[in-house]
Amino acid sequence: MLEALKAGKEVDKIFLQKGAIGSVRQIIELAKNKGAVVVEAEKALLDKMSEGRPHQGVIARLAIEEYADFDSLVEKAKASEHPLLIILDHLEDPHNFGAILRTALAAGAQGVIIPKRRSVALTPAVAKASAGATAHLPVARVANLAQHVELLKEQGFWVVGAEESGKVIYETKQRGPLAVIFGNEGEGLSRLLKERCDELVSVPMLGPVSSLNVAVSCGVVLFEMVRQRRA
Repeated sequence: MLEALKAGKEVDKIFLQKGAIGSVRQIIELAKNKGAVVVEAEKALLDKMSEGRPHQGVIARLAIEEYADFDSLVEKAKASEHPLLIILDHLEDPHNFGAILRTALAAGAQGVIIPKRRSVALTPAVAKASAGATAHLPVARVANLAQHVELLKEQGFWVVGAEESGKVIYETKQRGPLAVIFGNEGEGLSRLLKERCDELVSVPMLGPVSSLNVAVSCGVVLFEMVRQRRA
């Protein structure tokens, strides 16, 4: 693992056995310097993750693709005809993440922004669910989503949050550079991000269910934006 870090491999997260000492600490310091998230875990969890192979108290989860630089992602979006960035507020399910990546790519988005902590990362399960979209759509990880939303607003992006209390998407006008936020599967948008949105939009629910799966909502919202911007 130490050699992988020195070689510049992208590390999503490192699981450290509680009480680990010695050479493991060197790995942790190097990982932190490279921006990896480090969490302490019980030995039983590491044993399960390693599937019986020796782990010496530490397991790293490598990203399947390198993460994009936030500033470069913004510049790429601004240079396009229809700037569109997707922000995922602590999404947890890899299948939802993969489906959203595929949908975002099909809708012409230039990239996706996720938080470093408490969020699903670029794992093999995400790549499989995305049907290859992870190889084509840049994903940036940031330490503080709220701060980076403010940076997007300073760059001229109109920030739209998908929220069931928002205005029906079909009754809005979506033009110009857009940054669209989709919330956590269970809790929706966090208060901090909701407060920073320029506009909240929703999908009309005509049946007995109160909401849609976040990946489905993403498809409805993004392709309504595509329809409006191509009209």
